[in-house]
Amino acid sequence: MIKFKIKDKKQLFIIALIAIFIACVFVFFSFLRELPRPEVFTEAQINQSTKIYDRTGKILLSNVYGEEKRTYVPLSQIPDILQKAVIATEDHRFYTHFGIDLTGLLGAVISNIEKGEMRGASTITQQLIRSTFLTPEKSLTRKIKEAVLSVELDRKYSKDQILEWYLNQVPFGINIYGAEEASLTYFQKPIQDIDLSEAAMLAAIIQLPSYYSPYGPNFDKLMERKNLVLQRMKEEGYITEEEDKAATEKEIKISKLPNTTLAYHFVTYVKQQIEDTYGSDFLQTKGLKIYTTLDWELQKSAEDIVKTNVNKNMVNFGAYNASAVVMAPKTGEILAMVGSADPYGDPLPKGCDPATTCKFVPSYNVAVQSIRQPGSSFKPIIYATAFRNGATDTTIVVDEPVNFNGYAPNNYDGRFRGALTIRSALAQSLNIPAVKVLNEYAGLQNAISLSKAMGITTLKDSSKYGLSFALGAADVRLIDMATAFSVFSSNGYKIDPSVILKIEDSQGTVIYENKKTPRKVLESNVCEMITSILSDNNARAPMFGANSLLRFDNYTVAVKTGTSQESRDGWTVGYTSDAVVVVWAGNNDHSKMSAIGEQAAGPIWRALILKSVEINTNAKHQETSQPVEPGTEVPLVMD
Repeated sequence: MIKFKIKDKKQLFIIALIAIFIACVFVFFSFLRELPRPEVFTEAQINQSTKIYDRTGKILLSNVYGEEKRTYVPLSQIPDILQKAVIATEDHRFYTHFGIDLTGLLGAVISNIEKGEMRGASTITQQLIRSTFLTPEKSLTRKIKEAVLSVELDRKYSKDQILEWYLNQVPFGINIYGAEEASLTYFQKPIQDIDLSEAAMLAAIIQLPSYYSPYGPNFDKLMERKNLVLQRMKEEGYITEEEDKAATEKEIKISKLPNTTLAYHFVTYVKQQIEDTYGSDFLQTKGLKIYTTLDWELQKSAEDIVKTNVNKNMVNFGAYNASAVVMAPKTGEILAMVGSADPYGDPLPKGCDPATTCKFVPSYNVAVQSIRQPGSSFKPIIYATAFRNGATDTTIVVDEPVNFNGYAPNNYDGRFRGALTIRSALAQSLNIPAVKVLNEYAGLQNAISLSKAMGITTLKDSSKYGLSFALGAADVRLIDMATAFSVFSSNGYKIDPSVILKIEDSQGTVIYENKKTPRKVLESNVCEMITSILSDNNARAPMFGANSLLRFDNYTVAVKTGTSQESRDGWTVGYTSDAVVVVWAGNNDHSKMSAIGEQAAGPIWRALILKSVEINTNAKHQETSQPVEPGTEVPLVMD
């Protein structure tokens, strides 16, 4: 009886295995019938263009595949060190698996179950299949299709052929495809002439081509990943300890950025946003049309204005760089972005770090990558906090010598003015009253909370700030300052910055559309008070003069300047009802300049404000704007 039951269970088990096998075969061939043949791999269908446009769809800013830069070379001309660098980093079992790596796949399945994500360790073959035939959707169906085609490709073609296709198709940066074109662009020499360190750098780019672009703001991260590639090569036995050390220490010289992309810093930021959200394969999907928020007329003017004024600042103030952001306050759309004075300038000199040891770095996007002290340009947030707690513009504060347990702030001019209103104190940007207002009316933690709610993302550790917070002692990003000041301009509504309006696939179907909703984070009366003070030229005049760069007679423009300690950063931040303009001027390495914010950043800011008014930003973008209508009830939210 017992033997019969065991035999019956064995029979059931065998039947179940046969059923599972038949089901797998059925699924395999079902998918295979629906998919294109691997042998059409090199046909023209892989060359459809992904285009990035301005907001009108009339100005082509960049082609991801269109006019693609690719020079096909056989595997015999691609040096062994690059082949090994790519294999060690991307797929170290490439020559032993059959298109998919079961060991890596098992680890990925476990990770997916634990994290609830659809991710996996893709082989070189899978990456090749995905970029050629499939969409970037993260689904089980897509992964099955990818695996089936990978096995079929591996069965029909040699490993060397697959590797050759891969190294000629994979992107190595903005509009740069294939190893040969990457070498010609970055090193100005054929791929067969590169050395070990250069091969490791190229292999490092593959994971995130936009993020790791040698011309992007993450050059230091690229070098870190390059060293990781060398480490993997050493672990796989491809290079020795000595070779690893020499290649790690060797300086890589990058050629000058080719001028092939409009609005370079903005476009690079768009591509990085897409990679961060959808993965690096998304940009490779054939036929995409990406409509951005960029106003091309404003962008062209911004680039010219920044470059022209930086040339003057270098001579007059020793300030070698500047950056600017223009944002539509009601929608959060970035209308213009200038990351540095000249993205196509000479590449980094020897030993130069993009963020700390160079006065000017062409490709480094200060607007989104760098954090700088905003100085007095941060004061409106402090005063807004005080207004929330009951202070008004007529509240009296005494400008006098003070000492807060060893902290004794001074005004810029060293003078003391006695009793004066908060309106006069903020308009004249006096330091002692600002610290007093923070201490007596606002409260440090309240000011930090409001700063975060308004869009300042860099305030991670509240415990490290003191009363100097009132004078802009916290590091901030330009794009965050634009977000925060947009709250004042939009009557208390905060909306996150955006650079993409919509994305269409090759059939014209919208697969992404920006539908961000503003949130009420600050009372309307507080915003009105801040705008009134920052646009009050009479209140500002005792410090800035009656006819400064900040004066506007025909329309309301609110503005605040700022200078960090020892004049390392100069700011001018301001807004109309239609545009927020943030300008920073200084040096990438935080070295001193002989100017204050109004002198170094003010002329750039004024020219941009005038340009935004000239082209009637609000009317031009009314169709895509989504302002909150008067009377709409939106709850006040504090982060």
